[in-house]
Amino acid sequence: MDVAFEHRWREVLAKLEDRFGEEIDLEAVLFLIGVQELGHGFGKFTKDEKVNLIHIGICTVLEPYGFYRFEHLDQEGWPHFELIKPLPHLKDAEQKELMKKAIIDYFEEEGLTPKRMS
Repeated sequence: MDVAFEHRWREVLAKLEDRFGEEIDLEAVLFLIGVQELGHGFGKFTKDEKVNLIHIGICTVLEPYGFYRFEHLDQEGWPHFELIKPLPHLKDAEQKELMKKAIIDYFEEEGLTPKRMS
């Protein structure tokens, strides 16, 4: 295990937990990224919308890795992505590590590193 990587991941989680006042996991982070990218603010979402927001989060963080490309916004302002290349077959732990790295990169790219997320 890469100690520096794990430390960066825990910093992101801690900052989000401080900001939202509750424990956050990987899926919750992807949901929050989806809400951020949707740009409609927080509100009530249906179960299907929550699943779609997590998908938006996944597509957004994996876009720089060449897996997805933003296609368009629909009439309601929801982003849609095109799959560019298939995701590799990974074990569960490897998949989580890829997502964590992509999330860390997303926050750093957006200028929201743990020190600047407040």
